[in-house]
Parts: sequence; C-alpha cells; structure tokens
Amino acid sequence: MANLQQTDLRNRLLRALPPEDFAALAPALRPEAIPLRRVLISANTQITSVHFVEAGIVSVTSDAPSGRIEVGLLGREALVGASPVLLGDDRSPFTHFVQAAGHILTVDVSDLRAEVERRPALRGLLHRYIQAQIVQTAQTAFANARGGTPTRLARWLLMCHDRGEGDDITVTQEFMSLMLGVERPGVTMAMKVLEKDGLVAKGRGRVQIIDRERLLDVAGDGYGLAETEYARLIEGNADPEAP
Repeated sequence: MANLQQTDLRNRLLRALPPEDFAALAPALRPEAIPLRRVLISANTQITSVHFVEAGIVSVTSDAPSGRIEVGLLGREALVGASPVLLGDDRSPFTHFVQAAGHILTVDVSDLRAEVERRPALRGLLHRYIQAQIVQTAQTAFANARGGTPTRLARWLLMCHDRGEGDDITVTQEFMSLMLGVERPGVTMAMKVLEKDGLVAKGRGRVQIIDRERLLDVAGDGYGLAETEYARLIEGNADPEAP
C-alpha cells in the first residue's frame, strides 16, 4: 500500500520504525476493518498473516474445556500474531479476537519474515516487542495471583482505556467476568465498589472512566510495569502515556 504515510499512522510499532524500514514494509500492508468478535487468529491454526492494530482492541484468550480466560490485551501498540511467526513457529495455542471494533494493517507472514531477514532495525524492534508482551503476560499472572477482584478489574479497565477512544468502554459485566475468570457476582460487587467510590460510572453495556488517577491507585502494582517497559523498549523512553 504505497500511499501509506508513516506520520499518519497510530500504530506505535510502525511509527517507531526507521523511515527506510517503514518504506520497505509499507507496500505489503493492507488496511482492513475489524468488526466486533472477528477472530483474527484461531487457536492451533496456521498463521498466514499478522496484523498491526491502528484502532480497536484485541483479546488473546486461552480456551479450555473448563472455560475461557484472557491472557493478553492488544491495541495500537501491537502486532497481533508476532510471537509465533517471528520465533519460528506457525501457530498459537491462543485465540485472538476483536473485543472493540476498529481497523488494522495486515501483512502476509512471508512478506514480514522477508523484511525482518533483510532489515536488522525492524528485526530488533519486533523482537523487543515480543519482550514487552512477555512482560505484560507476567504482570497479568502477578495481578491474578496477588490482586482481589476490584484490583484486577481496575487494571483491566485501565488497559482498555489505554487502547480505546475516549473515556467510554463498551463492555458487559458478563464479558468482564469471562475475561477475568471471575464469577459474574464477583465482578458485579467489584464494579459497585468502583462506582461507589466515584471511579467509574456503569451504563447499559458500557463503563465510563471517571477518575483515572484513583483507578490507578486501586490497580496498584498490577498496572504500570508492562506499560513502562513497552515505552522503554519500543520508543526509548519510560513514559507509558506516550501516544
């Protein structure tokens, strides 16, 4: 797609590329809309294309007979499907599906691998991105082990807020309970705590962030490390609020 302009893009990985590396990759990028619930990568299925997120949110879930739980949350900082295809595999045990509609730039795996082989800066950036994703996964495990439901819910809402548009998050309590692996009554109680304290406002099928700073206090140590590491690894700074 030769007319793509790097400065017009929102994906933080593509914006961080050296201009010559972006120019080489740009013709292989295909813009696509991603509707709600679309599966971008099915579990245990060969990955033939990967996706730079421009807008929207992608959930990465582990699906087992005992139930589904979210193990990763991706937005405009992400390349969906990066880890397997850049580390020599061709599939993932996890499902990657659209949690919030938006649009992506898709590239065939063969084209991406060819450019990664030719371009050390691109290869280094994407390998550092994989490290950033490992940190996010580790922080999810930490939050799940050490945090109660209000803490985990606060972290999840902050992560959605980071990747969304404005202060409204389109989500149901049923979906939140599924992603957090918590029974719905537990999520309902946690949401009431956050509402009562004036941190969020709940509407039908949506949650509005009212007081982000105090929500950060509730999330505690579960939020922040992964965001800071991403900024350091990808953008060379320690500001998780970088655009």
